[in-house]
Amino acid sequence: MQTPPEGDFHVDAIGLKCPEPLMIVRNRVRSMSPGETVSIEATDPSTRRDFINFCRFMGHELVFDADDGERFHFLIKKG
Repeated sequence: MQTPPEGDFHVDAIGLKCPEPLMIVRNRVRSMSPGETVSIEATDPSTRRDFINFCRFMGHELVFDADDGERFHFLIKKG
């Protein structure tokens, strides 16, 4: 796995289960300016589906999406 990029902000969602990671990221993105990024580290496999759909419906860009077998790493750019 390539090294996850750093964002302007970071959300640690390790150990949290759906829907908590999505709700935390949604609140974080809401307070960001367009073009700013948030990196997320999570352990719940459903976060991949949640963040893909969140970006598609809200007009954000999922810049990075990878996992190392235990943790999921994302970078979302606010649209």
